[in-house]
Amino acid sequence: MPPVKIWQTSCVPTARTNGIEMAYETTGDPSGRPLLLIMGLGAQLVDWPLPFVELLAERGFQVIRFDNRDSGLSTALDDWGVPDIPALLRGDRSSAPYVMGDFAADTAGLLDALGVDRVHVVGASLGGMIAQQLTIDHPQRVASLCSIMSMTGDRTVGRATPQAAAMLGRPAATDRERAIAGAVAVSRVIGSPGFPAAEQELLRRAAAKYDRSYRPQGTMRQYAAILASPDRTTELGGITVPALVIHGEDDPLIGVDGGRATAAAIPGAKLLTIAGMGHDLP
Repeated sequence: MPPVKIWQTSCVPTARTNGIEMAYETTGDPSGRPLLLIMGLGAQLVDWPLPFVELLAERGFQVIRFDNRDSGLSTALDDWGVPDIPALLRGDRSSAPYVMGDFAADTAGLLDALGVDRVHVVGASLGGMIAQQLTIDHPQRVASLCSIMSMTGDRTVGRATPQAAAMLGRPAATDRERAIAGAVAVSRVIGSPGFPAAEQELLRRAAAKYDRSYRPQGTMRQYAAILASPDRTTELGGITVPALVIHGEDDPLIGVDGGRATAAAIPGAKLLTIAGMGHDLP
């Protein structure tokens, strides 16, 4: 597939926050209700489907998207090297350069830089974990919380199927063609069986992401942060804002019981499970 034309890095606004530079975009009326979208592991702000973003803007929101640390066009923390994932899985957290609270601090700092006091927060997968942590650590900044295909950090729930877990352990691709093919293969394993995406659309998304930024080591550091962060279940019990938890009933990467546990932990939270939905946004 030929390279996809994208905007230059210099055209994307950045904000200094928590010692890093974060790339972000806003969509919609600047006077609209601020709504923050937080993406997941190794994902970028472009992983939020643009028609979805535009629909939210049409509903009166000012939509804010950004690249987490170690992804997209935000700061890469390559000096930290590659974490020891097997050791982390055994409980040794020493190789994780940061944890969920650092992501939350980045996000709060972005709001400061944008002059936004309070937002509706929506997070998907790792983004849902960050959204939860932001609500725990900075409750005054969050008007409502929506956690999509995510979990509490309790390792007994939300477990991946063996096939999906194997996708996380794949060696990093060394060229564009292999990276795109690998991304499509992952999408086929973790995607929604009830809402399958067309092959050409998966190829287009994978190529656009690779051509914008490809950081497999950053993804491993983000994964290390997931493994090194403590269970949030008890702290989720202190959340008082309106909360919605959305989870696919056919999610092979974070099982639906991860979503059910999240909703059960947050007082008054609503739970919406969707038949046929996997670990993507159909």
